[in-house]
Amino acid sequence: MANASVSPSVRGRFAPSPTGRLHAGNVFSYLVAYIVAHRAGGTIALRIEDLDPQRSKPEFAQACLRDLDYLGLGWDVGPLYQSMRTEAYRQAFHNLVDRGLVYPCFCSRADVHAASAPHRGEKFVYAGTCRNLTEDERASRMRHLQAQGRSPSMRLIVPDRTYVIDDLFQGRYAQNLAVDCGDFLICRSDGAFAYQLAVVVDDAAQGVTSVVRGVDLLSSCPQQAYLQDLLGFEHVSYGHVPLLVSRTDRRLSKRDHDASIDQMRATYGSAAGILGHIAFVAGMVPEDRPATVDELVAHADLSSLSGCIQKVWKA
Repeated sequence: MANASVSPSVRGRFAPSPTGRLHAGNVFSYLVAYIVAHRAGGTIALRIEDLDPQRSKPEFAQACLRDLDYLGLGWDVGPLYQSMRTEAYRQAFHNLVDRGLVYPCFCSRADVHAASAPHRGEKFVYAGTCRNLTEDERASRMRHLQAQGRSPSMRLIVPDRTYVIDDLFQGRYAQNLAVDCGDFLICRSDGAFAYQLAVVVDDAAQGVTSVVRGVDLLSSCPQQAYLQDLLGFEHVSYGHVPLLVSRTDRRLSKRDHDASIDQMRATYGSAAGILGHIAFVAGMVPEDRPATVDELVAHADLSSLSGCIQKVWKA
């Protein structure tokens, strides 16, 4: 574990999903989060995002803890397991329901895609199809779903308001919730609470003030800022790092064995070898040589991440 006596004024976090072993992209995101927090004299919270019981496996969660210990990337708070947090999410959900901000959505994924053009890459904007249904229309659609043994999902009403994020690495990012997002899911049709709600509730519970993660999640920031406002939580600062991609521009994933933690251990021989190589690939250090966490906190150049959305992984 990291030294718990440091100032808690800045608290970063690492929140992996236990659907496989860590890979270079996971380690890179956490390394930068760790550097940002510790340069400010802050702390780190660990969260295991095991909301999806079908894909999340306890053995991967345990492997993550061992891998982080091996790499020297400790934490001060947690680990917090989302699978144990259902009641906290339910309370936040009912807070929003009681204020008339939530409605049932009967649309399938195909319905949503058919009714909307994609905005900002592959993000589809919900057209509000179910927002203004009459009570009779809702009752009819509910009966139809129930006859199929299904339930509706639940969406949060968004305002015609622009949220501006001053991202540590990507600069200014603006999104009008009504135009660029639409009413978004906070509870799935299977009853599971959605990522956007869970992450906001958990960041507040763990005292997180600094979120560093992959740039693919930049477009989620305005929704999360909106939920923070609704639930009375403080906004956090954001920093979205480039994605590590293969030479064919495919994002690294748990399926990329050359970037897996086990393969990196075999290739680079030590935790310092792995961290030094990742820092070199990201342009944070000028030489591909072993570097400890403390050395990177002291010397890594994070300016190489500014305005960049991807870095090519070189095994």
